[in-house]
Amino acid sequence: MRVGVDSTKYPGAGAHDAAWLLDEVAREGLDGVFFRSVRELSPTLDEGEMRDVAARARALGLRIEAGIGKVNPFSTPEAPEIRALGGGDYRRAMERMIEAAAEAGIHELWTALCNYQFDLAHFGVFAFDRFRTDVAWEDQLDATVAFLRLLAPALRAHGSHLNVETHEEITTFELLRIVEAVGPDVIGITFDPANVVVRGEEPVAAARRVAPHVRATHIRDVALVATADGFARFLMPVGEGVIDWPALLGALGAGPDGAERMLSIEGILRGRAEMAIPHRDPRWMAGHPDLVPTELDELLRLERAYAAQVTAGRAPDAVRLRQPAAAGEPIDFIRRSAAALRRELGALTHAA
Repeated sequence: MRVGVDSTKYPGAGAHDAAWLLDEVAREGLDGVFFRSVRELSPTLDEGEMRDVAARARALGLRIEAGIGKVNPFSTPEAPEIRALGGGDYRRAMERMIEAAAEAGIHELWTALCNYQFDLAHFGVFAFDRFRTDVAWEDQLDATVAFLRLLAPALRAHGSHLNVETHEEITTFELLRIVEAVGPDVIGITFDPANVVVRGEEPVAAARRVAPHVRATHIRDVALVATADGFARFLMPVGEGVIDWPALLGALGAGPDGAERMLSIEGILRGRAEMAIPHRDPRWMAGHPDLVPTELDELLRLERAYAAQVTAGRAPDAVRLRQPAAAGEPIDFIRRSAAALRRELGALTHAA
């Protein structure tokens, strides 16, 4: 497995182009970049610009992956810039991005269903599109499957995979049903262990469920802190939260068909992305028909274990976790995560 980084959480990336980021990542000794959007390689999908970025990555020995945007038709109006790429046709825009990425040699493509509404976090479950009342979550899932089926011919034509993320709004059970409904030859999974806990899933168990279809990753650790109606998740560098990394990396194993897989560190910029897991809220519980009680129990055990670390002075408390990231902390998050991942990967290789 390679150790890479997510472009959107790399400090300074937003003010520079893809070439700058590739050079920065190479200097940091990382192995690749997961560009959240192919538009970061070229805003207009210019073939020459994209090939230049791909060539620069190869020259630096870096792997690159990229995303093409959201695929839940009830969320796509939040991305008019993508629709514009298709001359107003969102489907055509997605097909153009699939084609442009393939021509640049990028065949592992990221997507997700929704956007977490951080500005609505104080409204509880309604910050997640899963709990919208204007359209049922089941209807959103059905619409997503229908749209992915429309994109499947383009993916097959270019030998590409669209890897749907274990984003904070969806469960691994639902993702597996999407893969089965559309086809594992074109749909894979981007696994993010920090997001599955938001849906009440224990990361190692979740990894075991989806491992056969995981083609890309977002990697970070989590702190779990008790709240009035359950507990909350905060992002932490790898090895400094509650995730069992030897077990999780062992569960992931090699990629489908032995394909190379990159562990893409998704860091922090301004804060630690607190998200609530209000399992005492009846609406939350009713909204998780696939919930495995023993996994939620394990998360509660991990929350208590983290609390013990806080009491012992070995981990930051909720007050500290809610403070803005300090200067230098975002790059430090990436460096500490990379070092921890390489230690764990080295130990796994030695054990084998």
